[in-house]
Amino acid sequence: MIDAVLFDLDGTLADSAPDLGAALNLLLAEESRPPLALEQMRPHASNGVRGLLAAGFGITPGNADYAGFAKRFLDHYENLLCQGTVLFPGVTELLSELDQRGVCWGIVTNKVQRFTLPLVEGLGLRQRAACIVSGDSSPRAKPYPEPLLLACIAAQVKPSSSLYVGDDLRDIVAGRAAGLSTAAAAYGYLGSDTPPGSWQADAVIDHPAEILGLLEIE
Repeated sequence: MIDAVLFDLDGTLADSAPDLGAALNLLLAEESRPPLALEQMRPHASNGVRGLLAAGFGITPGNADYAGFAKRFLDHYENLLCQGTVLFPGVTELLSELDQRGVCWGIVTNKVQRFTLPLVEGLGLRQRAACIVSGDSSPRAKPYPEPLLLACIAAQVKPSSSLYVGDDLRDIVAGRAAGLSTAAAAYGYLGSDTPPGSWQADAVIDHPAEILGLLEIE
């Protein structure tokens, strides 16, 4: 019996790749590099600035130039929040159905609060969510369990009666470690090198509406 559904944000609830990609292309243009197509960037969007800088510039956090590029990227992204970001098809209907059934829902993301709260506000979800946990809300972000445990406390639900839905392997690892049921969103960005069927999630879904079949309620 599932009393609460918690969602990852980027790649699960919201398709934020257009804005993240636009920020990267602005940075590429500043460096006199050609732009990348959205479909080239989409698989890296779940990994945020780290994934996109790797895709655009081939650099990692250990690179001497990384911090400077990351700051410039995030400044661009802040100015683009919600310009092209939309909820994935079926999410609006799913959340309305959860509300009608009395199943609370919330958001657990590795995106820091600086971007999470304005984005969730822009999508019209901030006042409806039972909890919003950002990447800097707890000492350790996913794949560690702390953010999900914090979300359960905030939503006043038990981990054992909660479901976490995400589009990256770290989402499933975190959910399992926190004692939640898990579902892999195969419609998302799937930034991991391994297919979602191998993540040991309790379910793999191809559309948000399939979550309703995991609730075991009428």
